[in-house]
Amino acid sequence: MTIDEQLEAAQRPAANASPALPRTERTDPPAYLNRHLTRRRGQTASPTDEPGDSAGDQAGDDATPLYLRRFRERDHHSDPVTYDGDVVGSSRAWAEVTRTKEIVPERRDQLASVDCDIYLVRHGETQGYSSESGLTPLGSWQAHRRGQELARRVTDGMALELVCAPTNRARQTAEHLRRGLLDNLRLFGRDASISETHDDLNFRNFEVATPEGPRDVTSAFRVYHREMEKYERVGLGERPGWLVDVDRFWGIQQGGGDPITHWLTMPMLHFEPPVSCVRRFWRGIAALRENTAAKQIVVATHSGPIRAFATAAMGYDPGEPFNTEFVRVRLVAGGTTALVLYRNRVQEVVIPDLDALPPNSDPRFQEER
Repeated sequence: MTIDEQLEAAQRPAANASPALPRTERTDPPAYLNRHLTRRRGQTASPTDEPGDSAGDQAGDDATPLYLRRFRERDHHSDPVTYDGDVVGSSRAWAEVTRTKEIVPERRDQLASVDCDIYLVRHGETQGYSSESGLTPLGSWQAHRRGQELARRVTDGMALELVCAPTNRARQTAEHLRRGLLDNLRLFGRDASISETHDDLNFRNFEVATPEGPRDVTSAFRVYHREMEKYERVGLGERPGWLVDVDRFWGIQQGGGDPITHWLTMPMLHFEPPVSCVRRFWRGIAALRENTAAKQIVVATHSGPIRAFATAAMGYDPGEPFNTEFVRVRLVAGGTTALVLYRNRVQEVVIPDLDALPPNSDPRFQEER
């Protein structure tokens, strides 16, 4: 049945329709159907139409859409669009227009090779921050599991160096990392060289200038408590500035806040500045790269300097690393750039020329050279 026949059938009243009921449906076809029927009745064949495109050929079972016929008519009358001599729509022109670094990556043989991988690992869960205490059983398990996970990245014949900050919790973390590495390397049947752990002062925690000299922020807590007791018991008068800074720092910790954010964002005159920690870490990385042939280096250290290092590389504060979470530094061959990876973010940075930087203005916090 054609469209005209369907339209006439729809306009005829049904045989069993009740004449008493009023008819509310419209008898005229919709506007789009009216326009379609008018266009079909007044259409004539064009000399440029192909067989099957005329009005007569359209009647019947030919289902060529109207938009396709209009497109063919327009294509006959217009010249093709070109780009640098190639017709737009062809594969050659499409490749030239869309060829960018984001869409067309470099070939694998053109990618820069990585010279050394360095993992800055935060220590495991500790028994407390008020003294040089070690790890809890959970912290030991965390470090052991992290060592097992890092063993998957070690291949046959690879040398791995283990370094730690000079604190008990960092040393114990490095020891448990080593045990986890050895366990899984034996399980995987891989022959690799794992060094003994040793301290590196470049990767120490940030310090506080006390009357007894620079102290780790947790070691300074004991001095802080002893001095605060004197001032509260004897009433010696105005407290010195270093005591005020430490009191503010540990007050935030005890109140459930984030003292590392305070250290990163608020100037404290008696604390080692974050930029000094970043410089120390880069100096330690450069020294390790120069003095060892290991292609993978694992450093057990503290969250504050790690966070400052990641902030300097990323350009924003990416947050506190969890226990045994790490920031990965991939040194690109050539010694000028590095890739810093942290929490699914990769940032390429230029390795700073530390000798060209001005010396540390605060003699209390000297870098290890």
